[in-house]
Amino acid sequence: MIIFLGNIHYDTRASNLYETFTQKGNRTQVVSFDWLTENFKAERGQVSVYKLKKKSSLLFYLRFSVIISVRLLTAKADMIFAEDIYTLPFAIIFGKLKGAKVFYDSREVYGHLAGLSKRKNIQNLLRWIENLFIRFTFKTITTGELDSKYLEKKYNLKDTIVIRNLPLYDEIKMPFDFRGYYTINEDVKILLYQGVILHGRGLGPLFEVLKGIKNCILIIIGGGEHEQYYKELAIQKGLNDKVFFFGKVMLKDLLYYTAGADIGLCIIENLSLSYYYALPNKLFEYIITGVPVFASNFPQMVNIIDKYKVGEYISPENPIEIKEALQKLIDDKDLRKTFRNNCLKAAMELNWEKEIEKLFSQIEPV
Repeated sequence: MIIFLGNIHYDTRASNLYETFTQKGNRTQVVSFDWLTENFKAERGQVSVYKLKKKSSLLFYLRFSVIISVRLLTAKADMIFAEDIYTLPFAIIFGKLKGAKVFYDSREVYGHLAGLSKRKNIQNLLRWIENLFIRFTFKTITTGELDSKYLEKKYNLKDTIVIRNLPLYDEIKMPFDFRGYYTINEDVKILLYQGVILHGRGLGPLFEVLKGIKNCILIIIGGGEHEQYYKELAIQKGLNDKVFFFGKVMLKDLLYYTAGADIGLCIIENLSLSYYYALPNKLFEYIITGVPVFASNFPQMVNIIDKYKVGEYISPENPIEIKEALQKLIDDKDLRKTFRNNCLKAAMELNWEKEIEKLFSQIEPV
């Protein structure tokens, strides 16, 4: 059973995990939740997505707790994957009760989430929860080497497993035509931001310099709690003709849209340890579709970009550097072509099918 406080249909990692276990012949159930998607209808079955409302935080977490508890109590699972800190306590309590092996997928440094930087009480609560329950897991999984080193040192863990956020391998032969959709000239390059729209994900610094960058537009794929804020900010900055909010797309179609871009943006701001250690899905989604990367100069992203020569990185705190480096990449056709070719070569190695074997080399699926 895979449990996750989020909608699996918009989460690459949980979706890929489900598909892999299913393809290997395991009966796999998913319990996930949605409270952000407009007009969303709940789903029941092997993959369940329950609808939550966040008008009241207390009722939100109460309903989530009841649903997850009932599902775990009635499940016949030999393995439980807690896909975030919020589901970890339930996985441990009911896993121990039912004799199941519990895997904790620590996607973030949860005690240092940027979104909670001004809510120290919540940060401390997450640290306390993690400290209390992480030692009872069968295995802890992380998304990067630095995350593993941090958790191993902090909680005296051994043998965490690094499973990076890599997409399924795919060759996109006919990418989505953004130029036709938005009536854009061929010489105008398409910058792409994809993912949840939140503060700290680079849109703020980018909006500050975008008007002065020639021959480009920015397309934003995704949604989130701060989407309206950035729509209003784009208007305030006079970016109506340079920023386009495309909306959410289903995971199964994402790479088809990704491949239609010229440059993929992965500008993370240094708001927390979790962000500084970032090695996000989008970095690898750009690579696997042959889209050159433009990222922050944070250690785990730098390691990938330097090793495979797939793009450029900059300091997210330096607007002049962002503007100059991005303009150079927009103008340099040959450089983008080199990065594209390197991306496609790297994709043969940086894909989920190869990455997930690290997990199956250490456990025997039931």
